[in-house]
Amino acid sequence: MINDFQPSLSTVSTSVEKTATDALVLGVAKSPQGPILLPNPLADEAAKGVADSLKALGATGAPDQLLRLPGMDGFSSETLVLIGVGPLTGEATGGITLEALRRAAGSAVRQLGSIDSVAIALPASTVEQVGAIAEGAAIGAYSFNHFRSSEEARTSTPVRDVQILTELKEKQTRAALDRAAVVGSAVRATRDLVNTPPSHLFPESFAEIVSELSDRTKAPAHAGGSARAAKVKTKVWGEKELARDGFGGILGVGSGSSRKPRLVRMEHSPAKPVAHIALVGKGITFDSGGLSLKPAAAMTTMKLDMGGAATVAAVVRAVADLNLPVKVTGWLCLAENMPSDTAQRPEDVITIHGGKTVEVLNTDAEGRLVLADGLVAASAEQPDAIIDVATLTGAQMIALGVRTSGVMGNEDLREALVMAADDAGESLWPMPIPEEARSGFDSEVADLTNLGDRFGGMMNAAAFLREFVGNRAGASAEALDPETSRIPWAHVDIAGPAFNEKGAYGYTHKSGTGVMVRTLISYLEGLTR
Repeated sequence: MINDFQPSLSTVSTSVEKTATDALVLGVAKSPQGPILLPNPLADEAAKGVADSLKALGATGAPDQLLRLPGMDGFSSETLVLIGVGPLTGEATGGITLEALRRAAGSAVRQLGSIDSVAIALPASTVEQVGAIAEGAAIGAYSFNHFRSSEEARTSTPVRDVQILTELKEKQTRAALDRAAVVGSAVRATRDLVNTPPSHLFPESFAEIVSELSDRTKAPAHAGGSARAAKVKTKVWGEKELARDGFGGILGVGSGSSRKPRLVRMEHSPAKPVAHIALVGKGITFDSGGLSLKPAAAMTTMKLDMGGAATVAAVVRAVADLNLPVKVTGWLCLAENMPSDTAQRPEDVITIHGGKTVEVLNTDAEGRLVLADGLVAASAEQPDAIIDVATLTGAQMIALGVRTSGVMGNEDLREALVMAADDAGESLWPMPIPEEARSGFDSEVADLTNLGDRFGGMMNAAAFLREFVGNRAGASAEALDPETSRIPWAHVDIAGPAFNEKGAYGYTHKSGTGVMVRTLISYLEGLTR
């Protein structure tokens, strides 16, 4: 259910008086002296009258505040739009951060809905500012109308044409616009997958969609930019192949559903990669809890439980579209967790790919079981690092809320991901894996149980996953510190941030958010510098 809609992104260097679009967006910031209009040389002259009337118009500069002013003198656009960007941050950043620009542009495009064209006159004097504005607009230009009965509603689109006013030349900004288009497409694809109901997205259909996504030979063309050649190889394990190769975690979790599980491997493999990174995604297309049944109210958002796999799929596709010289393999661990007479039971023992056994004490702690299979399979290829992404624990929301993801694992990799998140404008917080956490998974009949101590559940789950990360080639776990013998690994828990149940804000719509797509792309780009 991935929509191919792609907004056109371009820069224009004409004055605002000559920019004829459906809407022209100006930014309003908070300052100690009250609301102020943010500068853009191409709009400053015409905007003078507006600047003197901000208080009278009710503008405050608060984030997401949007005011429409029709028929203003000096503007060719039909409607003048004022968008709040929040407080100024000081001279070091020119008074406005890249993330504030990203959010303001995304908020304006999101709130303007299905109009055809928008010109954005936020501060855009650097390539980085242009890129942030374009990225915010591309992420904000989103709607999910697949299941509306009205053809008009189904075919309506967000803003189609986004023009950014800047004095920079097109050749200076082209690469930034191209990147923004790819990042926006990846975030929207992730949202589409997360928002698709479980009646239509299940392991088999998920695998088919990913295969179609991989088969695209070019990134979407936009604004006159040349499309990029991009190849992604895909391999799918069906039920028979999963049994043959011993993927007991995925099979066990999916055993209660009539819609059988899948494992998908995606690969972007450039000729001379600077590194090989494996991404592993939890893909529970619906989580009822299995025989350890969830309360009814707790099931109403459980279509989101494949958000990690959706993120991985979109990132691998984006890396290929960007032609990054990094080998990236994505492992999507797909199952539907349902109760039935064939479902796994509490106290069953399953064998994970590679041979370790797990006593299943709670069938609602299923995500770690499918990820265990994926981590072992990823480790066998000896990548330089492994990153898993999952809507794994309710404990993540208790610890960090619904807008901040948690990251645990190898210290260097963990810190690199936090830095990438800062660059991308996403909130990622480093968390430890307590020394005592592993002992909570001791079993009397198997190598581990799948249920650790109640308190610190997010960190404890990471301790379980770490048991399935393989050693570096030639390393001996007995001779070396386990932390240095293992392949560098990080676990990212996006349980809360993956799905926005409250009101839209910035470039973030309700429901699926596409969180961590930008962070992972930023991290992978950083490996090439």
